[in-house]
Amino acid sequence: VQLVESGGGSVQAGGSLRLSCAASGYITSRYCIGWFRQAPGKEREGVAAINSDARTRYADSVKGRFTISKDNAKNTLYLQMNSLQPEDTAIYYCAAGHAPPAYLLVARLYNYWGQGTQVTVS
Repeated sequence: VQLVESGGGSVQAGGSLRLSCAASGYITSRYCIGWFRQAPGKEREGVAAINSDARTRYADSVKGRFTISKDNAKNTLYLQMNSLQPEDTAIYYCAAGHAPPAYLLVARLYNYWGQGTQVTVS
């Protein structure tokens, strides 16, 4: 399994970014796949995730601002991030695994991880 993130960068507060995660094989259609982030000095946290049935889950801190989606034909996961705030600054990771719907944001349930992409909001 390979996961490759892209789309990170620097943006001013209130701006938008769209992250992409290109996955190998049929990951997006067979696995739970999600976005996690880790800020300096903080633990990795779940941001948004989607399972094989397209059920989604979001962290409270990003609800209404971020939207997760996937394109199974392209084996690609997306995260549209709007109204970005400085507290969204972190390395964002794409991950794949198997998790019950209520636990989609639990990082330890994910087996495969990308290398991460930096998002900086100033």
